[in-house]
Amino acid sequence: MSAPEPGYADALAELEEILAELEDGDVDIDRLADRVRRAAELLEVCRGRIEDARVEVTRIVAELDADAPAARAPVASPNEPA
Repeated sequence: MSAPEPGYADALAELEEILAELEDGDVDIDRLADRVRRAAELLEVCRGRIEDARVEVTRIVAELDADAPAARAPVASPNEPA
């Protein structure tokens, strides 16, 4: 059984740790491929969470727009006759 997928914040934190290891050259060459593979997995998690949030926000905004009154009286500008 695999471990549960991390949340966005946890995935990003782990990704930053891996990046720091890679930048510092602290990764043992025998583990390098594993760390890069894990980074790719974490990137997918983050991208998925961002996409899920985008879809949800779009849905919420669409619902708000649908709930707004269909016809609003136009507001005349001060320079236009009423």
